Amino acid sequence: MHTLSAKLTFHISHAASLKDKRQVCRSLVDKTRRRFNVSVAEVGTQDVHRTLTLGVAVVSGDMAHAQNLLDEVIRFMENNPDAELIGVGYE
Repeated sequence: MHTLSAKLTFHISHAASLKDKRQVCRSLVDKTRRRFNVSVAEVGTQDVHRTLTLGVAVVSGDMAHAQNLLDEVIRFMENNPDAELIGVGYE
């Protein structure tokens, strides 16, 4: 069994409140979970309304598959028009 994870940081320029941020977060998390069947959660910066930090975890029997899936997830999230990906950290 192989597990990979990444921490992604986004900037939400149009967010004027935490409510705006939560709306973007919920949409991005739900779309990613449905499309890729991975674990996604907000893991930091909960009180900062223009910064969103998400953790993504992938579990697979094959390391190459896990890495490819994580790369696809990051590309998918990077193309989200509501939030700009400003940082990726692998763990």
